[in-house]
Amino acid sequence: MSGISSPNPKYVVEDGRFSIQHMKRKGITAMPRPHSHEQIELYFLCEGERVYFVDDRVVTVHKGELILIRPAQLHATASSEKAEFERILVNYDPLLLPSALQDDSKWFHNRGYRMFGLTLREQNEVQQLLARILDECQAARDYYESCVVALFTELMILLQRSEGVQLQQNGSAKPPLHELVNHVATYIREHHRESLTLEQTAAHFFISASYLSRVFHRLTGFHFREYILHIRMREAEKRLVHSEDQVQEIASAVGFEHLSHFNKTFKKATGLTPLQYRKQARATRRPV
Repeated sequence: MSGISSPNPKYVVEDGRFSIQHMKRKGITAMPRPHSHEQIELYFLCEGERVYFVDDRVVTVHKGELILIRPAQLHATASSEKAEFERILVNYDPLLLPSALQDDSKWFHNRGYRMFGLTLREQNEVQQLLARILDECQAARDYYESCVVALFTELMILLQRSEGVQLQQNGSAKPPLHELVNHVATYIREHHRESLTLEQTAAHFFISASYLSRVFHRLTGFHFREYILHIRMREAEKRLVHSEDQVQEIASAVGFEHLSHFNKTFKKATGLTPLQYRKQARATRRPV
């Protein structure tokens, strides 16, 4: 990609409302923990292949594809069978864009992420625009931040006009291992109120517990028990904001036998007690 050297630093402009980083990696890599951002993440894969766990699904991003991830959406990435990859990562505040491009529903359609399959022409245009943004950041000439925003706006218009196939949210055909982890994640979501164990779940899918533990963590970034707690906490947050149920009722509904255990787990996960969370979330109309 002309105009881009590797590796590059992370460039931050507009008082932290936009950042961009170009990176090449060799060898098996994975995020040590799932994470989220306050801003939207845009990930364009220049070369190779990358596995994302996002919105409770395992999706594979291939060369020339682009994925957008909602703010506060927990996600993790890991290597696929192709260990070497090259990507450009952008995090941005949507309010930097013209009002017509700020509407969340235009991008995510009520999901946690959006995949774009681009034509070869569109891939080339995306690469050129990202290269120009990186060049502007590196040179830091007069008005470069305004230029970065203008170029990025052009890129987002390109995505809205995209002629390529906008990939199904479930992704295209996946390797059997990805399908297995997707099925396990779905099973956990459907049964998180029950006393799920790794051994019982592995037996349900006719695999060993050690194998399930290993592949689930590799592709999702979560340990098995940790993911159950994540789902329970997410469901509890929704109920605290959108229902009038008592905390004890919510604790039982999401799979906790003891209120004290629920309170302790919830505060560890959010930094707030359930009642504090309900009060704060309703006061700020925080989406969950």
